[in-house]
Amino acid sequence: MMLYRYIAYQVSVGIVIATAILLPLFSFFDLLDQLEDVGKGTYRVKDAFYYTALLLPRRLIQIAPFVALLGTVIALGKMAVHSELVAMRVAGLSPSRISLAPLGVGIVLLIGVAVMEQFIAPQLQQQAITYRANALELSVELGRNLGVWTRNERDILRIGQIINTRRAADIEIFHLNEAGFLHSHTLAEFAEIIDDDTWILNAVTIRTFDEDKMLLERTDTLHWTSFVNPDDIATLTKPPESLSPLELVRHVEFLRSTGQDADSYALALWRKVGSALMTIAMLLLSIPFIFGSIRSGLSSKLVFAALIGISVYLLDQIIANTGLVLHFDPVWVALAPGMIMIMLARAWLRRTP
Repeated sequence: MMLYRYIAYQVSVGIVIATAILLPLFSFFDLLDQLEDVGKGTYRVKDAFYYTALLLPRRLIQIAPFVALLGTVIALGKMAVHSELVAMRVAGLSPSRISLAPLGVGIVLLIGVAVMEQFIAPQLQQQAITYRANALELSVELGRNLGVWTRNERDILRIGQIINTRRAADIEIFHLNEAGFLHSHTLAEFAEIIDDDTWILNAVTIRTFDEDKMLLERTDTLHWTSFVNPDDIATLTKPPESLSPLELVRHVEFLRSTGQDADSYALALWRKVGSALMTIAMLLLSIPFIFGSIRSGLSSKLVFAALIGISVYLLDQIIANTGLVLHFDPVWVALAPGMIMIMLARAWLRRTP
């Protein structure tokens, strides 16, 4: 129908305008944060700009719900000011039917976000993290002097430094006996990763604990069958939000199969779904929001919409962090805010005359 195409076009233009407003604003805050590190190591102003540019797809994904809200308010508010919505209502279109056009645009937006989430944003964000770490002369590790830790049922592995995908340094392996007590401790200066399950440890010291005595053994090289593959090691050094959905699914399975806490990665995975729900909620919320009185002007509507977006964003962050600390189910922690907002928006939309 021609009216739906017209509304969809106006909403699309509004989303482009909202993106042009919000994306540079959030990127500016990223740049300010990076400028504080200029002068450390070889990190320069151009590096700060380059790092910020690489994060643009990630920031766009994060602000997608608020781009949808602000963009739809801009489009429908402009139509309301010019009495176009009144004419559509006279023609027999209800607010619920009018909402179909913005929802169609929202689905296209979510498809674009999903493509970026899987194929573009993670790669660029990880490139940005590595580039910044190299410029600041930081090693790739999960905390200074702590290294990367992982485990399975009987072994605990610590990697002090990831040199590249096939080489690691400062390796420790703690092997537990059937009772859960420490049986042996293996220390290696570095390791060559041959394939998914074969490592060659170099400059190795092995301490074996047997009842009341300790046996010490040193060897130049030692073949070790690893329980973690190079992809999983690389994943351990990356922030959960920088991983693609498929990487998160695979890593959550790995952590759970080895008896480790996977809540932070599971939450990051389900928050990607929750963000999609929140985008739909913001689109639905904007319809009854704009059908109220427009006498106060479009500018006041935009300010109010921005305040709603900021409030929802902060509340979502609080719920996610609280749920992680209290060990709530990551699925409900991630999906509940979007589901609640969709129900509230639908209830408000049905009450709109």
